Amino acid sequence: MQCPKCQHPRSERQMTCTRCGLVFHKYDDYLRRREQLTRPARRSGWGEWLTTLRAYLAVPTPSMKRYLGGYLVLWGLFVVWGMSYLILSVEELGRGFHFMHQVNLPFHEAGHVIFGLFGQFIGSLGGTLGQLAIPLICAIALLKTRHDTFGASLCMWWFGQNFLDIAPYMADARAGELPLLGGNYGKSSPYGVHDWEYLLGETGLLAYDQTLAAIVLNLGRLIMLAAMLWGGYLLWRAHRDNNR
Repeated sequence: MQCPKCQHPRSERQMTCTRCGLVFHKYDDYLRRREQLTRPARRSGWGEWLTTLRAYLAVPTPSMKRYLGGYLVLWGLFVVWGMSYLILSVEELGRGFHFMHQVNLPFHEAGHVIFGLFGQFIGSLGGTLGQLAIPLICAIALLKTRHDTFGASLCMWWFGQNFLDIAPYMADARAGELPLLGGNYGKSSPYGVHDWEYLLGETGLLAYDQTLAAIVLNLGRLIMLAAMLWGGYLLWRAHRDNNR
C-alpha cells in the first residue's frame, strides 16, 4: 500500500504517513465530501416528474409548424370566444342558454345516469362530474394517441368553460329561479331536483352558495386563461422552430 499523497509505502494499519504526515482517515473523509459536492444534484421524484411533464406539454405538433397560419386563426377564435365568457358575471352567465351550455348538457345528464348507480348524492353530483370528465378524457386521449398538445389545450379551454357553466346553477341553489331541464324551476320543484340545492343542503353549505359559485367561476376563468396561454405558447414554439 502507498500514501495517496506522496506514494510512500505504508502498512494497512498505519494511521499517518511517515514521510508527509498525511492522516489517512481524514483524507478519505475529504475525498467523500468532495465527491458529494461535485456530484450532480438528483431531482426528487415529483420534481423530475413535473419537469418531464412540462417538457412533454410544451412540444408543438408537426402539423402546427406546417399549417401555422390556420392554427393561429383557430387559436384567435378561441381567445375571442373565451374572453366573451370571461367578462360575464354569474348572473349574466345564467341568463338564457349559451351555445356551450347545450354542448355540456348531454354529458351532464349522462353523468346523472352513470353515477346514479352509486346512490342519490353521488348521482346528483354525477351531472357535474360528467360534464367535467369529458373534456379531460378528450385531452388525455389526444395526448396519448397523437401527442396533440394544441388539441389538448382546447380541451382544457372547454374544461374551464364547464366551471362557468356550473357556477350559475350553484349560485341559484337557494333562489331556485333558473330554469331546469323540462322547463321546471328549483323553487317549484321537490327537494332533490335542483342538483346544487340538494348537494349544498345535504352538506350544510347551502348558505354559502354564492361564495362557492364565485370560487368555481374564478377557477374556471383561470383554467381558460391558462389554456389560452398554453395554446399561444405552442404557437410561439412552432413559429420559432420554423425560423431556425
